[in-house]
Amino acid sequence: MERRVSRVVFMCGPSGAGKSTYAKRLEEAGMVRLTFDAELWRRGVTEVPPPAEVRAEVDAELREQLLAHVAAGRDVVLDFSFWSRAMRDDWRALLRPTGVVPETIYLATHRETVLRRLRDRRGAHADDAVVDEALAEGYVDHFEPPTEDEGPLAVVRPDER
Repeated sequence: MERRVSRVVFMCGPSGAGKSTYAKRLEEAGMVRLTFDAELWRRGVTEVPPPAEVRAEVDAELREQLLAHVAAGRDVVLDFSFWSRAMRDDWRALLRPTGVVPETIYLATHRETVLRRLRDRRGAHADDAVVDEALAEGYVDHFEPPTEDEGPLAVVRPDER
């Protein structure tokens, strides 16, 4: 019997774009959701950005978890920002030996909406991390949108009401 190839989704967009809301729907539909925010929160790390050494530890753990889930045939949604082409390419390279070609779901949310959402955060849970306004603007302004030449891509333009 041939082993089923897992579906892996890269959620892509700056903080506040709506990635976690979308990823949770995929999780409810049966995917495993992996997220830096939840892992950092579990460790008691709520500062944004987190200390570099903690982020590196979490990154290594998430890579191991992803590969274990894929080896077990599970579908996974990576609820990260995937803010740069280099980051997306790095995670694609990790998956390449498994035969998985990840899909990217890019939440193309308006800058003003993202910044408003981040201003409204209160730090109540992992998906509500408080981000300094200047840092938030930097996240939005330096975000590198994915392109079709990177592989399967769906662009979602959330309702802006």
